[in-house]
Amino acid sequence: MPSSPICRVTVPIYWQAGLSGGPLLGIAFFPSWFSVFFMENQMEYSESKLWSLLRAPEGPLACHLDAFAKELAEQGCKRRSTAPQIRLIARFSQWLTANSISLDALSDEHVERFLRQERPKPGDRLCLHRLMAFLRRGGVVNQQAATPYIEASPIQAVVVAFGKHLRDAQALSLATHRQYLPFAEQFLAERFGSGSIELAELSAADVMVFITRQAARLSPARAKCATIALRSFLRYLRLRGDVKLDLAAAVPTVPNWSMTAIPRAISPDHLRAVLDSCRRDTAVGCRDYAILLLLARLGLRSSEIVALTLDNINWDRGCLTVVGSKSALSSELPLPAEVGNAIADYLKRGRPRSGCRQLFLRTKAPIRGLRSQTTIGSIVLTAIARAQIQPPRRGAHQFRHALACDMLRQGANLIEIGSVLRHRRQKTTMIYAKVDFAALRPLSLAWPGGAQ
Repeated sequence: MPSSPICRVTVPIYWQAGLSGGPLLGIAFFPSWFSVFFMENQMEYSESKLWSLLRAPEGPLACHLDAFAKELAEQGCKRRSTAPQIRLIARFSQWLTANSISLDALSDEHVERFLRQERPKPGDRLCLHRLMAFLRRGGVVNQQAATPYIEASPIQAVVVAFGKHLRDAQALSLATHRQYLPFAEQFLAERFGSGSIELAELSAADVMVFITRQAARLSPARAKCATIALRSFLRYLRLRGDVKLDLAAAVPTVPNWSMTAIPRAISPDHLRAVLDSCRRDTAVGCRDYAILLLLARLGLRSSEIVALTLDNINWDRGCLTVVGSKSALSSELPLPAEVGNAIADYLKRGRPRSGCRQLFLRTKAPIRGLRSQTTIGSIVLTAIARAQIQPPRRGAHQFRHALACDMLRQGANLIEIGSVLRHRRQKTTMIYAKVDFAALRPLSLAWPGGAQ
């Protein structure tokens, strides 16, 4: 019994001499799906363009299709993957016209409204958000506010000003903003509600009530973060003159014993196995090897590796400029020959051609820079699995611990280690004193009875 039906519905395809008509040469019969496939191909391919549609595109986005398709091609997208994206954008352009929405007023909210009506397929939302980013870069669509807060209320106005102070006066990173600003906003909201705010009325009792409530519902580490954020916010208010008292001194401490754990570093043998597992003859292997060396030899954080650009490397001086993940301050580190050679090998043989200035790029379309530190974690997990080892931790930070422990074994002091790891406070580096067994051994007491 054949697995496919014997009889199939067929459709006639009329073959003519010439593309615009001419004498009929014959009729061929094909399965019904062939006509769909044939039309899809006619829609997707064109000798003069990267895309083709059955009907001329309409609406405000029609004139931007060529440029967007060109950018997709530069990012490594094939024509077969570009075609459905162009068709989606053409429908979106028609929807904008039907709803009288101009490009000046276009926003992400319109994208969501369109998708709710469209019944999106997987990838449609990503395609339209990629389009919005493309239009913003070209100045066609208004840029969104860089701050996550909109000055829509008196409380949010104060929080926005606090965020600008953290960025401009204290040079703190966006990650720190995301930690501090929600606590500041919540503190004001719980104290003043939706009414007018009188910052001069804030008291130590308000501070105590807020922290007590936070400590009851948050983990110790998160509650400690709330105290740090609130102290920073209250110091800012006093600096502006909004409060006269030093309310930051009224913020209580939260029991959260620091430095209770011992740094869990990947062992030297496991580190060698992870590095040796990278295939240096592939583009992915070249990239991952360079990233793992930056983790192991320079102790960079995952977010710092993602943020590296081609401009951060000074080949003449043999140094690397790193922008801190916890602050916006930059540090200049010497570039070891081993790391420099790995990066140079990646640039010559592994990095895709792209106008993106980020150092490390995706290997698959769309070709762009790595977006988040979780990507570095995934690279580490893959390398550990490939090396078939069982280290004490699975994350990227164990490489940073390993560098500090190795420096201790080589005789470096804590000040030197803190300098390499770019710790802002010496207390942060003190945790590595726990693994300085050579210095700790004379401090140990003799076992009762003289047993060894």
